[in-house]
Amino acid sequence: MALPPGESLAMATPAASASATTTAIVTQGNLIATNAALADATARLTALQQRLAELNQQAVAASDQATRAEALLVAFATRRAVERGQPLGYLETALRVRFGASQPTAVDEIVAATQKPVTIGGLTEEFATLEPRLVNGPANEGTWDWLSRQFGSMFVIRHDDTPSPAPESRLARARAALAGQRVDLAIAEVERMPGKDAATDWLAHARDWENAQRALDQIESAALSTPTVAPPAAKPVAIAPASAAPAPAR
Repeated sequence: MALPPGESLAMATPAASASATTTAIVTQGNLIATNAALADATARLTALQQRLAELNQQAVAASDQATRAEALLVAFATRRAVERGQPLGYLETALRVRFGASQPTAVDEIVAATQKPVTIGGLTEEFATLEPRLVNGPANEGTWDWLSRQFGSMFVIRHDDTPSPAPESRLARARAALAGQRVDLAIAEVERMPGKDAATDWLAHARDWENAQRALDQIESAALSTPTVAPPAAKPVAIAPASAAPAPAR
């Protein structure tokens, strides 16, 4: 027997409302679970990005250290060759690759120095042969010039802490400076000695040695100050949370 239309609608409405409420509850639960899963995935992704950034930073630091070590190796090997008066050979290419852009003048100076090598040993031997002429003055010095120089060196007023200007004292100081590889001090003493004109070639060689040493110092300083490039920071990936479920209809 068919129910009246009003009674049928009254019975169907509560059933539909219960079904809609159940669906909303299930949907809300699914959204909560989805958001929790997304939050967990975001945390894992953030941790992964941080780890990748750390690994990248470590790799860059290791690369920088390797670059600096290689530059120092080239610089030290070059100094060893120059001080021994040996040709650079393959080091010339490595020197130009490493320092040609940043220190071109120093590189050219070093290469030129190895083509006409000057060593401390060579300077010392050359100086020993010049000692008599440095003290006694030039061979063509006249009698009057010699007497004037002798009398001038006999009467000198100086402070107690002032080095003696006597040629023999200057010679001893120059010899000691060479033994300590202070070629600049030896040059200063020789330039004030009576026979300095006889040391023209020695002075030129000594200045070449000084120029080469300054160039080597510049190369080593450049190797020590190799810049470190910081890796770019990793950008976190933002994940938008899922939209909230609509409220159930009442």
